[in-house]
Amino acid sequence: MKFYALADRNFKEIYRDPVTLLLGLVMPVTLLILFSSIYKNVRLEMFSPQYLTPGIIIFCFAFLLMFSAILLAKDRQSAFLIRLFTTPLKPSGFILAYIIPFIPLALCQAIICLVVGFILGATFVNIIGAILLFLFFALSCISLGIILGSLFSVNQVSGIGSVLITVISLFSGAWMDLRMIGGVFNTIGYALPFAHAVDASKGLMSGSGFWDISVSFYIITVYTVILFLFAIVSFRRAMKRI
Repeated sequence: MKFYALADRNFKEIYRDPVTLLLGLVMPVTLLILFSSIYKNVRLEMFSPQYLTPGIIIFCFAFLLMFSAILLAKDRQSAFLIRLFTTPLKPSGFILAYIIPFIPLALCQAIICLVVGFILGATFVNIIGAILLFLFFALSCISLGIILGSLFSVNQVSGIGSVLITVISLFSGAWMDLRMIGGVFNTIGYALPFAHAVDASKGLMSGSGFWDISVSFYIITVYTVILFLFAIVSFRRAMKRI
C-alpha cells in the first residue's frame, strides 16, 4: 500500500465518524454562540467573540490529538498495521499518512470558527497569517496524538487524551488571560505551547506584526519539531514491537 493510499484510507476513517464531526466542527460553533449570548447580557471582554474565537480554535485542536491517537491505536491493535509493515513505506511516510488527513479538519475548524466569530461581531485583521499559525500548531497536536497512539492502547489513549484535553483547557488561556490568574497556572501555561498559540493568534488577528508574536512563534516551532521527531521515533518502536 503506497503512501497516498494509506492517507486516503485514513481520511475516510476520520470523516465517516460522526463523533469527529460533532466534536471537531459542531462543538466549537456551539461554544462561540453560547459565550456570545452571555456577552450580550454581561459585557465582559472575556466572553466576546473577538476574545474567545482564537482560544476556542486552539482548544478544539485538542480533539485532533484524541482522534489521531485513537485511530493509530486501533490500527495497532488490529492486523491492519501488521500488513502495512510488509510494504516499503518508511516510518516518516506512515506518520505523514496519519497526519495529513487531519489537516483539512483543522482548516475547517479554523475557518468555520472565524466565520461564526465574524457573524457574531468579531473583527479580524491578519486572517491568513492566523490560519497558517493554526495549521502549524495543529501539526503539534496531531504529532502528540501519534505519539500516544504509538505507545498506548485504545483504552489508555482515551483516558490520557481526556486528561490532556483538560490540561489544555486549563492552561491554554483559551477562556481567560493566564497573566491575570498568575501563579502556577501562568507558570505551567507558558511552559507549554498552547498559551503561546492562543496569544500569537490573538495578536495576529488584532493587527500585531510578526515581531510582536515572534517569541511565541519560536516556542511553538520548537515544540512542533520536537513532537514530530518524537512521533517518528515512537512509531519506529511500535513497529519493532509488533
